[in-house]
Amino acid sequence: MRTSILTSLIALVVCTTNSRADWMQFRGPESSGVAATAKLPTVLSGQSIKWSKALPGRGLSSPIVVGDKVFVTASSGPDQSQLHVICFSAKDGSKQWDRRFWSTGRTMTHPKTSVAAPSPVSDGKYVYAFYSSNDLFCLDLKGNLVWLRGLTHDYPNASNSLGMSSSLLLVDGVLIAQVESDAESFSAGIDAKSGKNLWKVDRPKSANWTSPVAMRMNGKSVVVIQSGKGLTAYASRSGKQVWHYDGGASTIPSSTVAGDVIFAPSHGTTALKPVPGQTEPQQLWRRPSMRPATASSLVIGEHIYVVNGAGVITAATAKDGQTVWRARSQGPYSATPVANATHMYLVNEKGSLQVVSLKEEGKSVGQLDLNETVLSTPAIAHDALFIRSDGKLWKIGK
Repeated sequence: MRTSILTSLIALVVCTTNSRADWMQFRGPESSGVAATAKLPTVLSGQSIKWSKALPGRGLSSPIVVGDKVFVTASSGPDQSQLHVICFSAKDGSKQWDRRFWSTGRTMTHPKTSVAAPSPVSDGKYVYAFYSSNDLFCLDLKGNLVWLRGLTHDYPNASNSLGMSSSLLLVDGVLIAQVESDAESFSAGIDAKSGKNLWKVDRPKSANWTSPVAMRMNGKSVVVIQSGKGLTAYASRSGKQVWHYDGGASTIPSSTVAGDVIFAPSHGTTALKPVPGQTEPQQLWRRPSMRPATASSLVIGEHIYVVNGAGVITAATAKDGQTVWRARSQGPYSATPVANATHMYLVNEKGSLQVVSLKEEGKSVGQLDLNETVLSTPAIAHDALFIRSDGKLWKIGK
């Protein structure tokens, strides 16, 4: 009896811990967009807004959550040349600090985007913030500057007139910065402690707004970088090429990893399984009809979910890509949806937050209008959603 009670208590603690897990990068744990055990509200109203706070400037970057702190980047000023890293209390939204830096690179962007487009990343001790100007900062959780780099100083032609937006990835103590443009195009593995290059590889010269993802092979981490040419996997510490898929891919929505399979936005959606020792991944299936627009796909349990340009959600089996159901939502979307085990949360460009049931074939069960343009992907932590626009940061909870 005592053993049974202890086992139940451990299970309860694990479930509670997981539901409150940090969200420390773009699309959260393993770049999945999923916090399976989070207890999120499904019926939404004004009372679902736990707090909202004003932001000092523009930003498409997603918030990240580390313990009891929420971090957001922004850019302000007539030419967006002032770069902000802001820390809020996750509990009550009180501002803890706002660190400001001057950009050293180009701040020209398309009117729809901003200099604060790439999402920050954290290892739980430090926050790493990256901007379209190719400025990279490392701060501790109290806002003290540890190091900085102006990558434009080292690589002056690495930019494009529409703006950069690839988010940072942190793997094995290495920051992966994907800096791809029509001129100078590269990806670099940067030592998180010092800010110095561990490796740098040339990339296709083409504008690209996707973000890198990580997966495991033979017990080691590889970084998968996507472009219009396809996908290439590199060893996280050395930058050595591990495999390459040359079937082409989107330059806006990013790939999604689930276990040993990567779901790429290529010719619709293509499921690839890298094989140890082989330089090309195995193609498991391809579905041209499952073409994501701007939002990246979600894989939850045995299913993959894709949102197209018309706002139609397609649910398919991850094993073979067979359609299970389709449902229409209210797009258009720039933000990638996020989810727990039972519901998907989508926020469209008009700021309408929608909840759809994954158990009821995409039935809409909740909606809340935030009445501001929202282009960034939400974060999930503390059994709540954290959503930002140019002007505000919200916490949505039960």
